[in-house]
Amino acid sequence: MRIQALASGALAALIVAGGAGAVSALHKDVTVTVDGDAKRVPAFALTVSDVLSEQGIELKARDIVTPSLDTPVSDGDTIEVQYHKELTIRLDGKTQAIGTYEETLDEALDAAELDGLEGAEFSVPETTELPREGLAVTIVTPKTVTLTVAGEKQTVTTTAETVDGLLADKGVAFDGDDRVTPDPGTTVTEGAEITLDKVEVTTETRKESVKFKTETQESSKLWKGESQITTAGVKGKATVTYEVTLVNGEVESEKVITKKVTKEPVTQVVLKGTKTTPNGVGINLAHEAQWNKIAKCESGGNWHINTGNGYYGGLQFSKSSWISNGGRDFAALPHQATREQQITVANRYYAKAGFKPWACKP
Repeated sequence: MRIQALASGALAALIVAGGAGAVSALHKDVTVTVDGDAKRVPAFALTVSDVLSEQGIELKARDIVTPSLDTPVSDGDTIEVQYHKELTIRLDGKTQAIGTYEETLDEALDAAELDGLEGAEFSVPETTELPREGLAVTIVTPKTVTLTVAGEKQTVTTTAETVDGLLADKGVAFDGDDRVTPDPGTTVTEGAEITLDKVEVTTETRKESVKFKTETQESSKLWKGESQITTAGVKGKATVTYEVTLVNGEVESEKVITKKVTKEPVTQVVLKGTKTTPNGVGINLAHEAQWNKIAKCESGGNWHINTGNGYYGGLQFSKSSWISNGGRDFAALPHQATREQQITVANRYYAKAGFKPWACKP
């Protein structure tokens, strides 16, 4: 509100009516104190309002004047003005507004009874005088957090408001490839766990072999169960460029960027036998229980065993006895045939010599 002087009204009338004597009576020396700043001033005034108007002091709604504006003034009086100021405080990421009549920031904080600010970081000095238009201040209290950089963990105390501010305070640089958890703009809280993984993306070119394919063809010239390589496979060669991602010095992933085959691989060709004898190939499971007992003794019941000692399959046929009893009706060697097929051939041998050829007897 604008303090209006009385010079155009009652004060002017008094001066006119009283002449020089009235002027002398209206003159006073008063002390005006504004927010603790005292000044002795001359004034031609009837009231406090007149004095403040002469001094060009404009008041706002919540400003305090002592004594009140309509109080008559006498020579030697003191008038005190306290401006109301708005203090905007951002404390640990949360903003609040405080109205105050205090003269400095620290006094305003004490009056507002804001505790726990020991060791806090202020955006302006604590003793800053509060301007009439108010003041915005950021305050960050100390926090103890866990900071892990490139796998190295440490406990630190910080008054940085955000994660990126903490990293800057600790002299830890990071770029767009690096991974910061939580996000760099996150407000730091007590006990927070902050991790910076150093990421490096590079390219690497290598000489590599290229696997060959295998093509299988049936051959009636080979016994069933036999195979023969007619064309040996040969690995090819290639120049491969990878994008390699390193996290804290360790390889996390590799991605092929380009692959140029400098030597084509040679496909391996394998013949697979289909030949069998013209003998009858029906299954004969006579004496099955006895053959099972013999197999358990001869091979531990493993019907497809090949130990390399010249005997094969569950009943440990030699190659010659297998062939001479028509084993090639089913496969080139005994261990390549099924259990039922091996028993069928064993029964053919049994018809000639009984269980005599086997060391294990049922």
